[in-house]
Amino acid sequence: MRTTLNLNEKLIAELLNATKAKTKTEAIHLAISELIRRQKLETLKSLSGNIRIDLNWKRREKTELEHQKRLRR
Repeated sequence: MRTTLNLNEKLIAELLNATKAKTKTEAIHLAISELIRRQKLETLKSLSGNIRIDLNWKRREKTELEHQKRLRR
């Protein structure tokens, strides 16, 4: 998708240098992807302590298999 943007040339030069990208487009794609990745990590971090995970997966699997057997009958 083509988009016209007014970008600070110093920031773009610094971005190109930091990412070692060959083109401005590649550098901007890398920057956007990294920002999205970091935001997702922050969201996951914010869930810390809010989700209970049952680490006894063998018991859970056995229960699920028994439930599936009962449903088939």
